[in-house]
Amino acid sequence: ISSFYDDSYSNDTFMDYDATPCHNRFCPLFQRVAPPFLAVTCAAAALGTGALLVALTKRPQAWQWPRSRALVAQLALGTALFAALLPALAAGVAWGWHLGTGPCRLTHLLWHWSLFSQALLVASGSCGTAWARWDPRSRRLAVALWAVALLLATPAALVSGVEAGTSCVRRSVAILAPAYLLHLSLCLCLLLLLPTGLLLAALAVPRLRASWAAGAGLIWLFLGLWGPYGAGLAGEFLLQAGLLEPTCDSFKHFDLALGLSQGLGVLHCGLGPLALLLAWRR
Repeated sequence: ISSFYDDSYSNDTFMDYDATPCHNRFCPLFQRVAPPFLAVTCAAAALGTGALLVALTKRPQAWQWPRSRALVAQLALGTALFAALLPALAAGVAWGWHLGTGPCRLTHLLWHWSLFSQALLVASGSCGTAWARWDPRSRRLAVALWAVALLLATPAALVSGVEAGTSCVRRSVAILAPAYLLHLSLCLCLLLLLPTGLLLAALAVPRLRASWAAGAGLIWLFLGLWGPYGAGLAGEFLLQAGLLEPTCDSFKHFDLALGLSQGLGVLHCGLGPLALLLAWRR
């Protein structure tokens, strides 16, 4: 089972309410596909982020709001942190997790810290000109956003753990455990509700629409790629809590959908720097 993926219902065989054996082949497929996918994505992220940092250094004056240098540099930092975790996750999928519970939880903490910080940065960059220059005000905002993102990522570390000896899973507690409900709520707020609210605001406020036309919409690529994963987490909760009928077919299709949505989100660390570079070149 992957370091991302919760194995609470993805055993090869389980029983539905009609006592009919269900054979879910998602895990073997995931274990074959995930390691090379994560390795290639990590390499693309390293190249893209490196090129982006070089561009920021060589021509700092070319980066103006809404793609300001301060904002883009922090997004690059978040991408680099995210990509740095992918080799360990790929190795955990391919050969099992042998580092123990502490490193597993630390990995999930850093993974979600990167994810949440980028979501907050994108939101702050879409709502005003705070990143137009790197002054004491923007520096305080940067410290606050990264600190808040770390705080919001803490429940992810609390609910993750090692299962079956060598599986670092993202959820090792019950679906209705308070810590997991808090973590799920934070994910839904940052990955679904926040982008939806900002999209509606941009449609309603001409100034926000103008910033999108100037290029701010490119950094929304991040939220667009992670939105399906947020929806997948909501679907998982409904199935696991029994609010949707948990049949064999529903679990099989849902496993595939959640795995694909998470893979789509992971692509942000490779596509995001490339999109920013292409926008800078225009």
